[in-house]
Amino acid sequence: VQLVQSGAELRNPGASVKVSCKASGYTFNDYFIDWVRQAPGQGLEWMGRIDPEDGGTTYAQKFQGRVTFTADTSTSTAYVDLISLRSEDTAVYYCATERSGYLEVWGQGTLVTVSS
Repeated sequence: VQLVQSGAELRNPGASVKVSCKASGYTFNDYFIDWVRQAPGQGLEWMGRIDPEDGGTTYAQKFQGRVTFTADTSTSTAYVDLISLRSEDTAVYYCATERSGYLEVWGQGTLVTVSS
């Protein structure tokens, strides 16, 4: 089982970013994909999850309205879109498979830097 994420991104404040997470080694629809981020010097922050089987999503309240999760079952790839970026969104973004409430396999992380 492997999750491979897209490369680092640099954005200006107010812009948007889309990070991908390509899954392999298992049936993509079998597990939720969760998204977690870690800002510099901070702990892990759970953003939400998507069920690739039906596209159902759950968002942490903090991110509702600014984050969108999608999943393309034809390519076994999950995406997170974050709009209206601000400096506080600078972080490493991770995807992870979820089974029975546990985040089991993690992507390598994608650094998103928001700076003018």
